[in-house]
Amino acid sequence: MERAEVKLATYMLDKTITCGMVTAEGIIDIPSSCKGPVRLHSVKEILLRGSVAFDILAQIVQSPGKIVSPDEVRMLAPVPRPGKLLALAGNYIKHILEGGKKLGLSDSPHDTTVPRPFLMPSTVVTGTHSTVPWPTFSDQVDYELELAVMIGRNAKAILPEQAPHYIAGYMIANDISARRVTFKAGRAERPWDEFFDWLNGKWSDGFLPLGPYLVTADEIADPQNLDMELKVNGEVRQRANTSQMIFSVAEIVSFLSHLMTLEPGDVIATGTPHGVGMADGRFLAPGDKIECAIQGLDVLVNTLGPKPNALYQPLCS
Repeated sequence: MERAEVKLATYMLDKTITCGMVTAEGIIDIPSSCKGPVRLHSVKEILLRGSVAFDILAQIVQSPGKIVSPDEVRMLAPVPRPGKLLALAGNYIKHILEGGKKLGLSDSPHDTTVPRPFLMPSTVVTGTHSTVPWPTFSDQVDYELELAVMIGRNAKAILPEQAPHYIAGYMIANDISARRVTFKAGRAERPWDEFFDWLNGKWSDGFLPLGPYLVTADEIADPQNLDMELKVNGEVRQRANTSQMIFSVAEIVSFLSHLMTLEPGDVIATGTPHGVGMADGRFLAPGDKIECAIQGLDVLVNTLGPKPNALYQPLCS
């Protein structure tokens, strides 16, 4: 499907959520710029309408209507509540090693293992420049820079070489993680508790900032050759390249499409490289500013909110 090369954003202006195209001149408001019978109101609607919508966007670019300054708006995630959010555990070898190989690692993981996906609730999503709430159930909060993929049309049991035709575009993700849960205190240990503690640590509200906007796939020549960098308060903590993934974007999309039908607006976070706080004990602190950059996708910026006065401890009297 041929599409216009655009950067799609969802934002709030005057208490109204709308969508637009990010340009050097500003954000072209899409709904007010539609001149024909079809009016587009959201990024997800654009994906669902497919080529018809992208033809309209091409016309809007040639003759834009309302243009707003990024300074006037509050940016949201490109799709604020995706139908499905999937992420990969352990997709960079150095990250697996720095975590003590808890997820396991063979001599040739690409040839002897498969991706390890997990699901997250849609309430984890937030946009750039938002404050991420400190969870009530943890005292250790960490960052994870990741390349995120958004699906553009239904994908079921597709081959890796077909995957690019099903990808709408790319954006930055910060898969924030609570590394320790308070409800472990006083608990009788059971098999798999460590796994579920890890998984629960991914689910807190606002723990998956996405954005700052969706860059359509046409604009990214090779998703497997993008420089990545994460800073905390200006200090570089993660620096890598997507070429270091164990499983490529195309392989990930193909694998997941065999587990479930992927639908327009679904988001896949493809794993984090080495350099997370867990590796050396440098976890995030209240007020920390986290800047995530990926080549061609701009910068995703968030701040961690204050730590709650009291943490959730259901087993403590």
